[in-house]
Amino acid sequence: MAWTCRYDETEPQRVNRWLAQNGVCSRREAEALIAGGLVFIDGNRVDDLGRKIEAGQTLVLADAARSQLQASLSVVLNKPVGVVSAQPEGRQIPAVRLLTADALSGESPTIPGRHTSLAPLGRLDLDSRGLLILSEDGVLAKAIIGPASKLDKEYLVRVAGTVTQKKVAILRQGLRLDGRQLKPAKVSLVGEQRLRFILKEGRNRQIRRMCELVDLAVVDLFRTRIGPLCLGDLPEGRWRVLTADERGTLMKASAGE
Repeated sequence: MAWTCRYDETEPQRVNRWLAQNGVCSRREAEALIAGGLVFIDGNRVDDLGRKIEAGQTLVLADAARSQLQASLSVVLNKPVGVVSAQPEGRQIPAVRLLTADALSGESPTIPGRHTSLAPLGRLDLDSRGLLILSEDGVLAKAIIGPASKLDKEYLVRVAGTVTQKKVAILRQGLRLDGRQLKPAKVSLVGEQRLRFILKEGRNRQIRRMCELVDLAVVDLFRTRIGPLCLGDLPEGRWRVLTADERGTLMKASAGE
């Protein structure tokens, strides 16, 4: 089905900018769609890359535009412990090897092969588990792990050691790693020896190193959310395709909208 949306804002806006703000695609992708004759306003094809849409007008993307935007495969995986996100060393198992037909939840236009280039968008180390996005979509990668991304990530962490309110307060704000001050984190006690971390940065083994600085040892680290995308009830070791709507929502959230 073609993507259709009515423009209800007061001020006219360039079509490429509006599509990007709505998480449909990047500005560059929007320009490519316009150049390909796949964008229409009130039934008329948009041929000018600088065209603005005005209040009350309806923009439609042709079916071929949606297919073009979905050409890059992105998947959601519930990564188990013992699997590496990216390049393996020795006999380590890379996450992409779990993307088999038997482990698929739902449908996929293709089953990734050994040589499929799917990069992790925010790694999980060997001893961590949970939500991992793998993608060949460069625009989505920039939205999730680019320096301007506003997406946060949520983790449930089980620790060993004495947990105190003072330690939790220090974890929230006041730690330095690699000689640099960490951004403020949202950290809360959610059960016996269980903490919830919400971070807006992702330094190497950050949560484990943060805990070490307050004499806590991470026993289990489980990522449950990236921005608006939640792992949900996807079983461990299973994967599914990231939908076009989820991609759009991630891109909008990345821009702080």
